[in-house]
Amino acid sequence: MSLINGTGADRGPLKLDAVPQKYVSLGNLIDPTKPSNRDLLVQTFGDQGITGFLELTGATRGIATADEVQWWEESRLHRRFTASTVASDAAADTTFTITAADDGAAFAGQADDFVRSGDVILDATNGQRYLILTPSTANATFTARTLDEAAVSATAARQFNVIGNMYAQGTKQPSKFYQTQLTKRVNPLFITKETFHVNGSQATNIGWVDVGNGDYRWFVKGEMDTRKRFLNQREAMLMYNQLSGRTAGSQLTSDIAGSEGYFDAIANRGVVVNGANGTAPDTQFGDMSDLDLIILAIDAEGGSSEYAMYVNLATSIAVDKMIAGGAATTQNSGVLAQYGVFNNNMDMAIALGFKSFTRGGYTIHKHDWKLLNDPTLGGSFTARTASSGNSLGSVVGAMLPMSKVADAKTGERSPALEMVYKAANGYSRDIEHWVTGGGVLGYKTDDEDVAKFHYRSECALVTRAANQHVLLTA
Repeated sequence: MSLINGTGADRGPLKLDAVPQKYVSLGNLIDPTKPSNRDLLVQTFGDQGITGFLELTGATRGIATADEVQWWEESRLHRRFTASTVASDAAADTTFTITAADDGAAFAGQADDFVRSGDVILDATNGQRYLILTPSTANATFTARTLDEAAVSATAARQFNVIGNMYAQGTKQPSKFYQTQLTKRVNPLFITKETFHVNGSQATNIGWVDVGNGDYRWFVKGEMDTRKRFLNQREAMLMYNQLSGRTAGSQLTSDIAGSEGYFDAIANRGVVVNGANGTAPDTQFGDMSDLDLIILAIDAEGGSSEYAMYVNLATSIAVDKMIAGGAATTQNSGVLAQYGVFNNNMDMAIALGFKSFTRGGYTIHKHDWKLLNDPTLGGSFTARTASSGNSLGSVVGAMLPMSKVADAKTGERSPALEMVYKAANGYSRDIEHWVTGGGVLGYKTDDEDVAKFHYRSECALVTRAANQHVLLTA
């Protein structure tokens, strides 16, 4: 038997050499020394997950069985309108012209379809009271007389409230009545998707970094990041999404109508607090009087006794300074720690990241909002200018009631926020996840040497009684 040893890479050096410098470069390339590798993956930007707003605020999850979700909200019980007046003396009656109905819409109808003779109205600006005499049956005018028969000056359009009525003895009951209106709200569901691919060769490569639980396959990290990115972006869309601004019946594209996100719902129907143009995002809270203005606004809208305040870090710091400043002055009246929705347990509130205080009978639970701190999502905002209009990129926080809202049509009580998703007969489109591939990682559905991870959700946000919510903008 003979043994022939081939000339392979396992052969040693052929001879001695007196000039080792010639091999320095080659020695670097084939350095047998194992690098001192640290396999811990550093979270350079911390935990980049932003989800949790809907869970922490008590939003429920509901099933939708159509392409849009609808709910019902009641209108105000009492009627108000905007009107201008002409001057009158003590002997003459005042002529009013209704310019806007109680929902703020322009009014071009007949006055007797909106107010009745015998109604008493209150000037919301100066408190003057009038008795309506003769509403026009042809246009938007009516005549009224001051209850004290004092002369009045002409006024530009301003608000008047119907506070009651008066009739003479022996007269008939009113022939017309006020009908309380229901408002139907509709919001289409939207579909959001994501995907991640890895080929068979990359699926078997081992990297330098422990991506979790002793696994060194880098594609696992890519798939985990894709899943987290999908969940983050779904929540961001529930906050920032908008309905198409085109004319009724049209869509954003031929197949996409958009969907009303949380911020847009408040911008359309809620209390919007604007900071000074071009200034830092904490300008809403210079002192306690700024908070008082917000409390007065939500009180006028029938707000809950407890609110969750979600804000970016700059605004959070401003609120802390405001509370600290108020406690050091005579403005601290009513600024006390309260933890009502947390079973009045301070430890529970702190564990969830809330700081709580009360003012004017309203308890506010403050929490930092990662969505508005992340500069790659809502954290990089452009301060609003006179020409930029309602830029939702300038949102620095929101306040939502921590209570249930009664549905005007069904009487059922539901949380102020509800995330709905499509589902039927056991099939849910809340968060769908599936994998396809040509044998890669065991997924045998096609002939591609690729495993494809898919994510999909069809959902929408229901914002009930948006008039009680507060949007904080810079």
